[in-house]
Amino acid sequence: MDYVDSIEKLSKMLKPVSEGQDADAAVALLLKPVNHILKILFVKRVENPADPWSGQMALPGGKRDAKDQNLKQTVVRETLEETNIKLLDRCRFLGVMEALRSTQRPEMKILPFVVLLKHDPSIKLNEELEGFVWISLKDLLQHKGIVKFSFGEFRAYIVGNTIIWGLTYRILEKFIHILDHSH
Repeated sequence: MDYVDSIEKLSKMLKPVSEGQDADAAVALLLKPVNHILKILFVKRVENPADPWSGQMALPGGKRDAKDQNLKQTVVRETLEETNIKLLDRCRFLGVMEALRSTQRPEMKILPFVVLLKHDPSIKLNEELEGFVWISLKDLLQHKGIVKFSFGEFRAYIVGNTIIWGLTYRILEKFIHILDHSH
């Protein structure tokens, strides 16, 4: 299916950005169309004992700041700080998904914003991140598996050396579910 069709349908399936603002943090699920396929940006967090998501693949974003008037400001500020991508420039906010609770920090609710990039941004990572990768939805769907850690086994997307599990995996599962129902 042509990605333009899916984008229009997807934007109708998501909640408007003005709704669902009851969360403590926000992440950006950034979609970049490349030759009629959608790629998603994932960032790799640096190893840090103080970070509950240390070393994991994640979506750009972070905690709401007292100065942020709403979670859209949070996601715009955090994405700019972490990746140098300006979400208010040549990007389209398609909507928000349901807020999810973090398993690591159950008191924290994270609101995913779905954003379509209308350009190929130049990415500059800040000190919180050590890498990034664009992965197509097709690659994610073809590489579902189980990842084993000392503390248990988890469902994951495993694309090459990139392992996406935990909260980011759950956000993607919900996103793919919404996409499937938009056809």
